[in-house]
Amino acid sequence: MVETEKVQQQWLSQFADLTDPRGKQGVEHPLLSIVMIAILGVIGGATGWEDIQTYGESHAAWLSTFLSLPAGIPSADTYRRVFERLDPETLERCFLGWVEQIVASTGAQVIPIDGKTLKGSYDRTSGRKALHVVSAWASEHRLLLGQVKVESKTNEITAIPSLLELLDIRGSIITLDAIGTQVAMARQIQAQGGDYLLALKANHPTLYAQVTAWFEQAHATQFAGLEHGYDQRVEAGHHRRERRQVWVVPVSELGDLHQIDQWAGVQTIVMVKRVRQLWNQTTVETMFYLSSLPCDVGRIAHAIRAHWGIENQLHWVLDVTFGEDACRIRTGHGPDNFALLRRLAISVLNQETSKKRSLRQKSKRAAMSPDYMLTVLTAALPH
Repeated sequence: MVETEKVQQQWLSQFADLTDPRGKQGVEHPLLSIVMIAILGVIGGATGWEDIQTYGESHAAWLSTFLSLPAGIPSADTYRRVFERLDPETLERCFLGWVEQIVASTGAQVIPIDGKTLKGSYDRTSGRKALHVVSAWASEHRLLLGQVKVESKTNEITAIPSLLELLDIRGSIITLDAIGTQVAMARQIQAQGGDYLLALKANHPTLYAQVTAWFEQAHATQFAGLEHGYDQRVEAGHHRRERRQVWVVPVSELGDLHQIDQWAGVQTIVMVKRVRQLWNQTTVETMFYLSSLPCDVGRIAHAIRAHWGIENQLHWVLDVTFGEDACRIRTGHGPDNFALLRRLAISVLNQETSKKRSLRQKSKRAAMSPDYMLTVLTAALPH
């Protein structure tokens, strides 16, 4: 029992500094109780305010053992009104305080950064566009390190620098899709003590054309006489077979590349060839990258695989398990805050490894069993 109380109090203390956006009069439900029930409900698979109310009512007896519930379980409208007004940045700071404790002892890691649109968050009546957020993902821990909303009439290029400023990336590898392949981004990553792996595509047409032509010629001669690293991996499953080949070449081998000296710290150019064999077709994809890493093909191949992990471990789970694209929360800060609750839920569930089950099954079990929910919360505390 003492251990149970300790876990509960540690979680409560993590969000104790939130500022209540409501006035002091007529407040029936404490803010901390509302936020904690919402967090637990979303861990248990809640996809909206009504689901959170249902979760609270289903576990009212257990929740009352560690939460103040003077007026009982809040209604769905109460959760909606509070989260529409609650400052998303304040909520995120509480979340990131927990994240920093989890990753403090891990050292260097691969940090993919990628954006996702919440398709159901648009509001045609008010002219509000769908919310688009850029997330930083800790590959080794499978948890969110931070997220930034892309403001209206801008794109990810303006959001990524702000997200990087939130992170301690010393010794880590930042991986970005082509939209983030910018000279200023490479400079910022290097200035913050990190390394980068940036996808090179046709948005840098001259450099892309030079790199493509050079690798075509080098590949035709099997890289004879050229310093390079090579890695190959074959994976099979889910009715498909994929062969990935990675070549890493020091930038000096490619000769006089277009404005290459503008890319702070660049050391290597990378080519990746992916051949996917499905039951009915075969697809071939070739990608190129600029990197500040030395010619260590194993390390670079691992970082590339980790970047694809943000799609499989976060974005796919958000849509398939947590129904993000189908969510119709649209008003106030509701979309921003619920998006953060989903990402917090995924991060927390990923820390619980005693049950070799899918995230969906762990979420359902947590919704049904307060004992297992407590196991999840315990696993997510810093060790």
